[in-house]
Amino acid sequence: MVTRRRRRVERKPHGIPPRARRFRRRLLAWYRRCGRDLPWRGATDPYRVLVSEVMLQQTQVARVREFYPRFLARYPTLEDLAAAPFDAVRESWDGLGYYARARNLHATARHVAHELGGVFPRRPEELGRLPGIGRYTAAAVASLAFGHDVATVDTNVARVLGRVFRLRGARGSAERMRRTWALAQALVPRGRSADWNQALMDLGATVCTARTPRCPACPVAAVCGSRRKGSTARTVP
Repeated sequence: MVTRRRRRVERKPHGIPPRARRFRRRLLAWYRRCGRDLPWRGATDPYRVLVSEVMLQQTQVARVREFYPRFLARYPTLEDLAAAPFDAVRESWDGLGYYARARNLHATARHVAHELGGVFPRRPEELGRLPGIGRYTAAAVASLAFGHDVATVDTNVARVLGRVFRLRGARGSAERMRRTWALAQALVPRGRSADWNQALMDLGATVCTARTPRCPACPVAAVCGSRRKGSTARTVP
């Protein structure tokens, strides 16, 4: 009697494109070698993570690299920031622009210090209720400070995922963003959200750039749907 050998079929997580595992493996290996050395990298104090994320909203990394240590030297803890008058905080923010960010950061520090006993919320939905903290910032703090397996989607991440997986829908549309967030969440490797989210951001900021992507230098070019289709910087989603 001949016994048929059963073919082993690899089970793929629901909602994950077939090449996702290779994409993750290649990107994380690249990040270990080439991740940017930034003053806030590796921080797990939610206050320090929040300061960096708020500063990085609509501001170039090079400028934040200069302001971040200076701001923390003046306000090293959440309690220090909460105790300061806003005029002083506003002065410390001078040069970064978009001063509503400083006002919201100060309000958050006071809320956490006075209403929550100095203890930051840990979950994204709870963080999102703090003054001026949107979906991205809440997810970033939950991931980087508390290790929650949550995705962060900024402009860089949306561009990378849109290109690699050729997401459908008009850029900036609600449907496109819904697909992007869903894919980003499905891709997060369990227990490695901090490295993963930062790797995606670094790739988008340094290699998979908006106008002139450096495709020959890209660590995930072999699994990039747009690259395989021969898309150019003008036609890549």
